[in-house]
Formats: sequence, C-alpha cells, structure tokens
Amino acid sequence: MIDAHVHIWRLGGNGCTWPPRDLAAIHRDHDLREVERLIAGTGVEGIVLVQSQESGLDTEWLLAEAADAPIVAGVVGWIDPAEEDVARRVAELAELGPLVGLRVMAQDRVPDWLAAPQLHGPCACLSDRNLALDLLIRPQHLAASIALAARFPTLRIVIDHGAKPRIAEQGLAAWRQAMAPAADRPNLFCKLSGLATEAPPGRPLAELAPYVATLLDLFGPERLIWGSDWPVLNLASDYRAWLDFARSAIPEADRAKVFGGTASLCYRLDR
Repeated sequence: MIDAHVHIWRLGGNGCTWPPRDLAAIHRDHDLREVERLIAGTGVEGIVLVQSQESGLDTEWLLAEAADAPIVAGVVGWIDPAEEDVARRVAELAELGPLVGLRVMAQDRVPDWLAAPQLHGPCACLSDRNLALDLLIRPQHLAASIALAARFPTLRIVIDHGAKPRIAEQGLAAWRQAMAPAADRPNLFCKLSGLATEAPPGRPLAELAPYVATLLDLFGPERLIWGSDWPVLNLASDYRAWLDFARSAIPEADRAKVFGGTASLCYRLDR
C-alpha cells in the first residue's frame, strides 16, 4: 500500500509560509517521524511526499529528508515555471533524492494560467525524463488541464483531490460533467484525496461515497490513486477514519491498484 499524497513542513524554515495561524489544527511542524507513527499498523508501507510551498528550498528539503527515509517512495516537488533552464534545475533536484514529479499550484489562479507558454518548458522536460505532473486545481481549471494533457500526450498528469469538488454546494452533477472529459484523456490520472476538507464541516465521511464512486467509474482503478492529504486532512477528519472509509468505498477487486499499484505505475516508484 502506498499513500500517494503526504505533506511535511517546518514552520518558518525551508521556504515555508503556509499554513497560517488561523488553521490551528495544522499550524505546527510535521515530520517523517510522525508519519511513521501514523501509518504503523495501517498496512501502508510507503508514501509519496508532495510539496506544500511554492519554494525551491522546500523541494530541496523534502528530497533531503526522503534520501534517508525508507518509507518515502518518491517526492513530487516544485520549480519556478519561469526558471530559465528547466532541464538543468530538474536534473539538479533529481540528484538530491527520489524525485518522481513536480506540482503546479493553480487552485487560486485564473484558469487560463494553465495555458500559459511558461508551463510548456516544464511539461516538456517532465515528459522527456518520464516524470509526472501533479495539478492542484479546482473544477474551473479542468478544461485547461484537459488541453494541457492533449498538448503533452506522453506526460502523466495527476489531478489532485478530485479537482476539489464543491461538495458544500451539492455540486455533484456539475462536477461529474466537468470531470468526464478529463477521464477521457488516457494520460490524466486522479487522486482520491482531499475530499474530506471540501465537505461541509462536521459531515460524516459516508456522505462522500457518491464522489468516490464517480471517480472510480470515470477513471477506473487503473488511473485512480489513493492519498491521505495528511496533515491537511486533520482539518476535517483523521488518518485512520479516511483510510477506513476509502477502503470501504472501493470494491475489494480494485483496492490493490487504487491503494498502491496505480501510484507505483504513474510515479514509476519501482525505480
């Protein structure tokens, strides 16, 4: 089993400027020792660390932490899209630790930002190096994400957190309609993660079952990847509760892929 979406950070260090103080439940340091205790006895054997800061220092720190941690199967990092020599920068990062991809944080940007030429260099570089691209987006960014996937058909692109559906607004039908064309692109994957924090506060996880079923129906187990989004998850739930719910919501025949197999293939963790 692989948890394909875990964050760690050190407040005030390594370019860390988030989370703010008002997110009291997660406004503290989180490290790999805590992750090791967290996954003990769950069946999770490895994790993918994902950047949480738009900072090269953060990515360098994650790779350094991963280099000495057997539980870390890979790191999804970050680089400045305006980097003059993207290939050189990616090569430098790959030398520091198990780099498996980069992430673009577009959720608070206008949708057209994903169509900007400045992303073409990083995407081409990732495709050439057989690395993946994660997209932190919202439903309004899906059309641009589909266009990006069409422009780079050999690049494996992962939509994080199911594109953050507006669960609190009961937008299941509209979200499914927007997600369906994304699922038609064979190089687009999707993470079963982050849904708990998009739901109305205090609602039971069981109410997320239609969203999980939709993702499984659209992407199939071959392109659906489970992740915890810990410790952001703690804003709405906890690790064991989310894992147990996700297991119950995915048919037993599909669990090997959704809970590890697909992540291993997408991020080439067998390297």
